[in-house]
Amino acid sequence: MTFLEKLADAQARNDSWLCLGLDPVLARMPLPLHTEDDPLLPFNRVIIDATADLVCAYKPNLAFYLAEGAAGMIALERTMAYIPRHIPIILDGKFGDIGSTAEMIARGAFETWGADAVTVNPYVGEDGVAPFLKRPDKAAFVLARTSNPGAADFQAQLIFREAGPIPLDEFIVEHALRWSQTYPGTCGVVAGATAVAAMARLRALAPDLPFLIPGIGAQGGDLFASVHYGPTRSGIGPLINVSRAVLCASSGVDFAEAAREAALRLRDQINALRETRYQ
Repeated sequence: MTFLEKLADAQARNDSWLCLGLDPVLARMPLPLHTEDDPLLPFNRVIIDATADLVCAYKPNLAFYLAEGAAGMIALERTMAYIPRHIPIILDGKFGDIGSTAEMIARGAFETWGADAVTVNPYVGEDGVAPFLKRPDKAAFVLARTSNPGAADFQAQLIFREAGPIPLDEFIVEHALRWSQTYPGTCGVVAGATAVAAMARLRALAPDLPFLIPGIGAQGGDLFASVHYGPTRSGIGPLINVSRAVLCASSGVDFAEAAREAALRLRDQINALRETRYQ
């Protein structure tokens, strides 16, 4: 099964374009887990159990586990193993090193850790991205327009060339399109929900590349635009990512129920917008 087939299957199975970021923070652990020596894994297991029928993917962010040292990395490994096999896992590491190092990171992410996709920073060029695109059952989402406030510092700057100037985010997507021709079905794009005009431009430029859309929830991204511009021409839905709005829905004994309610509410909001989009 290719990555896109696995994603499409999960989206259809759970009627969902919701991607849940598994970004636990020890200081925000719910009260019932304060007695645990290493609460990251128990927390993640409860969240997965509460949401596995509501999401199309999980996206653990590597930084939140690296911050806790060896215990965090063990929690990440066991979390990824705990996720049901039919649900895609995007390991969010924003990897971006040169070819030989990228080969080792790809091997670790895909073969050792079992991720289905990763996020990749394309700054070093094709030899830093291609190692993540060579497996037909895996994928890489290339950072084009991120959701953070400082994204425009570089990503909106113009690249001058013979055909005329274009923003850096479009220049990146042009390269992603070329990479997707060499490695079909394995290249996607990160397009933040906080930059609606950029998302619209990038979708027009790349109608067939899957979008990973961060910025919904705590960052205040545009959910309507994410649903409108997110799908590919063939109908593959975007991975609309949310983390804190679900993970931190409650810090009390009802944290699992609150997380489920928040995820269900967001999935239903997305689906209502999907119905409007196709009317």
